[in-house]
Amino acid sequence: MFTFARPVVMGAAAAVGVLGFAVPQAQAADVTVAPGVTVTAKADANTRAIAKANPAAVAAGTSLCGAGYTLNYAERLPDESRKGTLFTYAKPIPPGGSYNDIPTCAIFDNNTGSAKYMKLKLCSNYTAQPCSVNEGTFSQYAGPVFQKKGGCGYVYAIMKTSKGASSAIIDAKRGATACD
Repeated sequence: MFTFARPVVMGAAAAVGVLGFAVPQAQAADVTVAPGVTVTAKADANTRAIAKANPAAVAAGTSLCGAGYTLNYAERLPDESRKGTLFTYAKPIPPGGSYNDIPTCAIFDNNTGSAKYMKLKLCSNYTAQPCSVNEGTFSQYAGPVFQKKGGCGYVYAIMKTSKGASSAIIDAKRGATACD
């Protein structure tokens, strides 16, 4: 389920509540996929389909990331069984910047119905910039994590039954944004 509410939080990460369901104004290049729900122009067909099928989840993630973020990427993990869903959001290219310079945000949704150890790591394309990490045992989601210059970086999403478990339910590394 895509709820982005975290009524139970265990571990070192701080709880983050949904701030509302307001969606920022669309950019000229954004694409509306459902009433009040936009994705970036670079979003793939799978991301658009997930956003269209789950507009409340996209709006909740946008609220968690904050004003100006638009859905850039979504994927059910590890496959269509959807034990988790990875969402990345992006802001527009800053004046004088490039796609590498866009601010990014990521959220990793727990769709299992029970608390799991989760680790979400968002890294910039700039190697001198440290990665942002949120990890712990969560019943709803890990994140949000942010990069001020996250375009063309990468995101890791890991889910296990416990931190010490030897095998992962989900172990995915993806591009944080749709870079050419």
